[in-house]
Amino acid sequence: MTITGAIVLFAVIWFMGLLVALPLQLTSQEEAGEIVPGTPPSAPTNPQIGRKIKWVTLVTIALWLPLVLVIASGWITIEDIDFWGRL
Repeated sequence: MTITGAIVLFAVIWFMGLLVALPLQLTSQEEAGEIVPGTPPSAPTNPQIGRKIKWVTLVTIALWLPLVLVIASGWITIEDIDFWGRL
C-alpha cells in the first residue's frame, strides 16, 4: 500500500463516518422552542460539530489502522479476493 492509498483510505472512512455522525443527537429549534428569526424551524440548536469530529477521527483511526496493517502485510492480496479469476 502506498502512502497515497493509505491517505485516501483514511479520508474515505473519515468522511463516511462524519456523514453518519452529523445527524445524530440533533435538536431542532422547533423542538427546543427557541426559533431564531430568519432561520427555518428545523435548523439545529447545537450541532456539536467539534465533538462529532473528534469521535469520528478516533473511530476512523481504530478502523483504519488494522486495515492498513492487513493490506500492507500481504495477508490478503488482490488474488485472494478475485472470485471470478479475472486478474
